Amino acid sequence: MSSIKSLPLDQFLATLAAKQPTPGGGAAAAVGAAIGNAAASMAAAYTTRKKDAESGAKEKAMVLQSAMDVTEFLQAADDDAEAYADLQRTWKESVPEDEKAKIEARALAIPTNLVETCHKNILSIHGFLPHCNTNITSDAKVGIHTLAGAARAAYQTVLVNSPPEEEKMRLRALLKEIRDVEDELL
Repeated sequence: MSSIKSLPLDQFLATLAAKQPTPGGGAAAAVGAAIGNAAASMAAAYTTRKKDAESGAKEKAMVLQSAMDVTEFLQAADDDAEAYADLQRTWKESVPEDEKAKIEARALAIPTNLVETCHKNILSIHGFLPHCNTNITSDAKVGIHTLAGAARAAYQTVLVNSPPEEEKMRLRALLKEIRDVEDELL
């Protein structure tokens, strides 16, 4: 399969919908997160007017824009597909235990990192909202809600990888913080 980040959206969606193991839910979550980051970045881009510079909002917008990197999420989509393919290999082939443990750890780490990064970005966008161009705050909020959905989707991928109970509790706490931000916006 081609790199997810290089596929046109229609091809990615067709590949995701196909009866094949990758890309799967983890890649879908990562692409969703990239879309959330892009929406928030666009809201920040519209908060760079002269009056935004005078109020200090432009500087906050530029900080947010630099934090809303879509490429890291698109790379995570590729990484997740690769990690799952490696994990499948351990089910079909004899793989040394130490290598299998590394593969399983990577398959868990990718969606875990996705939940954490979505959480961090949601808090950044939420902190930016009071400074956002009022004509475009809805797009910043779309970024929050899209990232929230991506975080919940990534958590489902975490669960498939059998994390320890304390890790599930830690991630659920992040999801609760995300939900609190969403509830405030609704």
